[in-house]
Amino acid sequence: MHAETQDRLERLLSYLGHDPDNPHLLRDCAAAAMELGDLAKAKDLFARLRDVGELTDADSNLWAIAAMQSGEPELAAETFAGLLERNPGNHGLAFNLAWAKALAGDNEGALALLSEDLTEALPQAAQLEVHLLHASGLFEKAEHRARAHLAQHGDYPPFAAAVSVLALDVEDEALARAMAEKGGTHPDALTTLGTLTLGDQQPEEARAMFEQALALSPNSPRAWVGLGLADLLQGNAATAGERLDKGAEIFGDHLGSWIAAGWAYLIAGDLPTARARFEQAVALDGTFAEAQGSLAVAELLMGQREEATRRAEVALRLDRHCFSAAFVQILLSAADGNPERAQRIMEMALKQPLGADGRTIADAIARMAR
Repeated sequence: MHAETQDRLERLLSYLGHDPDNPHLLRDCAAAAMELGDLAKAKDLFARLRDVGELTDADSNLWAIAAMQSGEPELAAETFAGLLERNPGNHGLAFNLAWAKALAGDNEGALALLSEDLTEALPQAAQLEVHLLHASGLFEKAEHRARAHLAQHGDYPPFAAAVSVLALDVEDEALARAMAEKGGTHPDALTTLGTLTLGDQQPEEARAMFEQALALSPNSPRAWVGLGLADLLQGNAATAGERLDKGAEIFGDHLGSWIAAGWAYLIAGDLPTARARFEQAVALDGTFAEAQGSLAVAELLMGQREEATRRAEVALRLDRHCFSAAFVQILLSAADGNPERAQRIMEMALKQPLGADGRTIADAIARMAR
């Protein structure tokens, strides 16, 4: 099919060479270029249609979609806004404008366009609303809107996948599993199922899900983090650190992934890199107890007893249940100021179950990074 479309485009372009201002040829060439994913050529052809005064609203819509898909969401938003002014109440245009604004980083502007009528009419609009509310940290509102849409859009795989990710973050594992199963092969659904499978202490099965998600979406941060956590749970700390780094870098400000990366390097014995990852987490949010506590562990293992003690106290003031700060206190009392002994104790402790369920510290780190 691709080859046939390529042949058709080349044939049409040859005709266009003899009749360069023919609007029908320009339009057919642009459509073929869009079908092939040649966005630069499509945009050029639509521009030529505009220059000859034959650009219709349908053409402008495709031009804006090409602009959005080629990394020009601001241009796309401007074009969609003009189209919506001329075609008020058009759900497709309203959604496209919201999508373009979201890609341009204007979440607030995008959400303002996602009216009740629009999200009821289009499942992709409901999906975008839940995603944007979730991404904006409005978990309670996102959950409320997600549940409001479940009856009507719950069987739409991309919407179900988006809800599955939200459900993980609000710790509703039953909803997360149900929605992930409805999400099918959507990358977000696969990463949710993989995360839940990790929680069931089945890292090899989870790994297959994360790898499938990455095959579909190579820049999925949750899939990279999940793959790193699977490595960590299977004792492959060196590769875990690299994969967790990639996920953390794509996420940017996800504290749990930076902390998990730090622990992977800590377990692998790379203390300077571990410390750098924990410092990144502290820089993002110095009030997060596990960031402070994890950095205290690295400081202690690097022989900085006073700094580690002081930082662990800060972590415990922030959260008296902070597991990394409590770990520092155990190391302090058992190692008696000897960093090499503390390292040996830590290596042994990482492999010991924390409780009757058999979960280890590595399991706790995996849960923190979700």
